[in-house]
Amino acid sequence: QEQLVESGGGLVQAGGSLRLSCAASGSIFNINEMGWYRQAPGKQRELVATISIGGSTNYAESVKGRFTISRDNVKKMVYLQMDSLKPEDTAVYYCNADVRKSLLHKYVGVWGQGTLVTVSS
Repeated sequence: QEQLVESGGGLVQAGGSLRLSCAASGSIFNINEMGWYRQAPGKQRELVATISIGGSTNYAESVKGRFTISRDNVKKMVYLQMDSLKPEDTAVYYCNADVRKSLLHKYVGVWGQGTLVTVSS
């Protein structure tokens, strides 16, 4: 069973930094796009950042210049470096990855369980 496990969430003051990590495990042949999404209380889940297998990145306007997504294809991990954090960044952050078991399988989207980031003012 393929799964994603996030870590690195916590409580930080405004202006501070956190680094989220997400590890993929299970029967994974390779991973296509990986990304981070977040869901604040009472709001819909939204895209934060994505990164392609080749390293191309895409960011939400609200985090551009403050967050950096990266990945390690060998370790099957994706990271989110969050700097200059604001109270409005408070949310549960979810890792997402398109994985496949072999060349004969299609890519399937997998979600992590989420990690809470709280930014105090």
